[in-house]
Amino acid sequence: MTRAELIEQIKIKRSFLCVGLDTDLKKVPSFLLETEDPIFEFNKAIIDATKDYCVAYKPNIAFYECHGPKGWDSLKKTLDYIPKNIFTIADAKRGDIGNTSRYYADTFFNYLDADSVTISPYMGEDSITPFFEHENKWVILLALTSNKGALDFQFMTDVHSEELYKKVLRKSQEWGTDENLMYVVGATRAEAIGEVRKMAPKNFFLVPGVGAQGGSLEDVANYGWNKDCGLLVNSSRGIIYASNGIDFTEKAGFAAKKIQSKMANILDSKKF
Repeated sequence: MTRAELIEQIKIKRSFLCVGLDTDLKKVPSFLLETEDPIFEFNKAIIDATKDYCVAYKPNIAFYECHGPKGWDSLKKTLDYIPKNIFTIADAKRGDIGNTSRYYADTFFNYLDADSVTISPYMGEDSITPFFEHENKWVILLALTSNKGALDFQFMTDVHSEELYKKVLRKSQEWGTDENLMYVVGATRAEAIGEVRKMAPKNFFLVPGVGAQGGSLEDVANYGWNKDCGLLVNSSRGIIYASNGIDFTEKAGFAAKKIQSKMANILDSKKF
């Protein structure tokens, strides 16, 4: 999916919502466990209930690969089922030496046909550039995350007093463009989102941490907005596990619509 196509979907749906498909068999409705592929059946139902309110889906790969070949089959069927006008994110957090990264890129962009993949920047340029070889595919680089452990490394400063996450932002601008490079920026560090936006004024941000993790949608929009919206705000548990009963699809759709309505108000207020 191109940047222009993504922006068009945000305008059409009045939403910048990404639904995280972190499908845990311990949390799905018990009656689905009797089906041949409960992960896919759950995802299929969630997609049907939320596709009108979101512009992206983000399956976290760990929830699938832990089931071995069957889990990968569920993931493939899920990505194939998602409507083509909705942006897909393989949340894999890969990042390895060049030749290995090339095969990772083949996996997520050719076999799974995802629009994007999340990447760790730790090993540097040659671990990331193979992903940029695929046309109309995106790298979503970890920049400033919302987890507690982010404080261990991401705010460390060098001899020039530059924080590590800022070094990642500055250096990675040499590898990609705003047409194929996004950044993960955690919602729980709202003011820091503004710092990231200063360094990456045109790039889209994938923002986890709204909802269950305590991040504020309004703060994210306040600090992270750019002229093209520039935001994909993820919600996982708050939507897909809104209920674990027979009404789980209805409740998921309601939760997604509630967030979309708030996003529509923000888009209106920004005259977007």
